[in-house]
This record gives sequence, structure tokens and C-alpha cells, in this order.
Amino acid sequence: MFHLPAIQSALRQFQFAGWLLYEFRGSNVLARRILDMGEMPLTSRRFLYWIPAEGTPVKIVHRIEESALDHLPGDKIVYLKWQELEAAIQNVVAGKSPVAMEYSPGNGNPYISKVDAGTIELVRSFGAAVVSSGNLIQLFEATWDDEQEAMHFAAAKVTDAAYGVAWKFIAEEIEKHGGVEELAVQQRIMDFFAEKGTTTYSPPIVARNSHSALPHYETGHGEDTRIQRDDFVLIDLWAKLNQPRAVYSDLTRVGYVGTTVPEKFNQIFQIVAAARDAGIACVQEAFAAGKELSGGTVDDAVRAVIEKAGYGRYFTHRTGHNIGQEVHGNGAHIDNLETREDRTMMRKTCFSIEPGIYLPGEFGVRLEIDIYVDGKGHVHVTGGEPQTEIVAILKR
Repeated sequence: MFHLPAIQSALRQFQFAGWLLYEFRGSNVLARRILDMGEMPLTSRRFLYWIPAEGTPVKIVHRIEESALDHLPGDKIVYLKWQELEAAIQNVVAGKSPVAMEYSPGNGNPYISKVDAGTIELVRSFGAAVVSSGNLIQLFEATWDDEQEAMHFAAAKVTDAAYGVAWKFIAEEIEKHGGVEELAVQQRIMDFFAEKGTTTYSPPIVARNSHSALPHYETGHGEDTRIQRDDFVLIDLWAKLNQPRAVYSDLTRVGYVGTTVPEKFNQIFQIVAAARDAGIACVQEAFAAGKELSGGTVDDAVRAVIEKAGYGRYFTHRTGHNIGQEVHGNGAHIDNLETREDRTMMRKTCFSIEPGIYLPGEFGVRLEIDIYVDGKGHVHVTGGEPQTEIVAILKR
């Protein structure tokens, strides 16, 4: 819900002169969400909404869609010609600096870089310094309220329990039939989610042996998808309560179809677990000390463990992602590999830490936990205790 006083308070906190939200035909989904337009039809003409740190907002809308922002407070400037549009923008930003927009220097963070270069150039031509609205977006798009916090913890109980269901199902099918298809395990997890009143945008990943070395493996599409004795199995699953505004829980764990786990798997597991734990410690120490922390800093701490062990080139993705109503949310990600994530890790946000080592043609270990930082800065690892050893699926 749009709340002008809170936004203006944040602008003063970040020392921004104002926030210029620009949208054209769905190009800036972040602006639409901030402006509480999620369910409204897309407009066919450009609009802007200027929120000053102090004073009255201004709506800039086209004549044939002049009611587009009528649900928001503020004065209105209606334009028809492009010259009138540019004059309106100049009117609100001239002499104001810095101005926040959905922009990332050098496109270092494409998740928040939603405004085209030409529009940025135009705003700058009026003497306004443009800065990234990344932390503003995070504050108003990625932070949770008390209800969402409770829904996450409830979902995390379900995702945690789903592993017991999956491991037991694999063991029973192995004993009865000598094997079980990846897709059958996936379906058993989906049935469990439905039984527990949760939903997901896509089914979990169930990957055996070399399939587990493919971070985004599509279950059931490998050459051999039948899980059998002595197989290594990775399960990555995510779910949220089937309720409005619910937020996700997202976990990854690994198992071995046997009673004892071979050392080659344990060796890689321990490196990945140590990297995961380094990420958790990095977050805990920063919030305990009241220090500002970026997602890129956490990624560096995690990646350093795997690099030191000599497996850096086999860790082929960012360490983690923000979690929200979508499993990959719009807050700060744990990333200094794929993008330059310099946004601040904020209270009331949730994110995954999920390092991995992927040995092509052999197997891959990924261990994913979720961290939620509450309003007091307390760091919660959700979804049960972090996995400390590979599950021996056939061990009684």
C-alpha cells in the first residue's frame, strides 16, 4: 500500500531531494508496485510521479490517460506534446539533487535498472544528479510486515518437513521396486505441499547423480532419471502459504541412496557447508555489531571458502537471492559475481544463502538455507537446522 509519509521520511533518511518514478508500457514493474498499480491495466503513454522529500508530489500524465495516477496524492501536470512532457520533467527536477530513479551505474545491478538511458540523460540535462533508488525499492518492496513474517515461518515448517517425506518416499520405493523416477519424487513433494495448504510457482528440482551438477536442472529431462541404490540426490524446493501476500521459504538439501555415504561426497559437502556457515556468520556478526552490510560482501565471504579449497571455478552462480512474494524477490541479493550488489542488507528482509560446488558429469552439492532479519536486527536461520551431513536415505 502506498504510504507517502513513510516514503518522504525515507527520502530524508537517505538524503535524496526526491524520487522520480517513470513508467512506459510495463517497462518499470518496480515503479508500478511502489505506486500500488499491480492489478491496474498497463498504460500506453509515459507517466512519471515525483515524490519530493518535502512537499506535495506531482503527477505527470498524458492527456488521453490523465486519470492513470488519480489514486495517488499530489498535483497533476497533463501533457500532450513531447515538448510539454520534457518541460514538465524539468519543472519538477530542475535544481534538485540527488534524484533517485530505478537506475544502476554501469548497469551493475540489472534487477533495479529499469529506466532507459535516454530518460536518465534527459533528467540529468536539467541539472539533477541521478542516483540509484535500489535501497528505496528494497525498503518499500522487499521488507515484510508481521503477518508476512509469520507466514514465512509457517511455510518454513512445511518445506523443512517435505524433506522427511521425500527421503522416506525414495527409501520405500527403492525397497519395493528397486528404484523411483525423479518425477515421482517431485510429485510426492507437490502432493505434500497441497496437503499442507502451500503453493509454489513451479515444482521442486529433484536431481540424481550428474543431474545435480546442473544448478537449474529440469527434473525428469535427463538421460537417466531413475533414482537407484548408490545414487546421489539433490532436492531444491520452495513453497509459500496459499494465502494473499504470502512469502516463500526456499531450501536445498542432499542425500545418498545407501546406509553409509562415500567419502568423495562427504568431502565436497563439508566444503559447501563451511561456505554456507561463513555466510551465516558474516550476517550475524554485522547485525550484532550494528554495521552496514551489502549483499556483495556476504557473497565474498562465502565464495572465499570455496576458492581457498580449490573449487572456485565450480561455484558457478551467486551465493543467494532475496525472498519475497516471489521466490526471487526484489531486495538485495547475495551477489558479487553476476552483478554488483551494493545495496544494504535491511531489517525485515529475507534472503537465501546457497553455495554450491558442481563437478560436471559427476555430481553437485548445493546447501540452501534462508535468513530472516527481524525488525530488531535479530538474525533467524529458518526452515530447521542447517544440514550438517549428507542424509543416508536407506539408513534405519
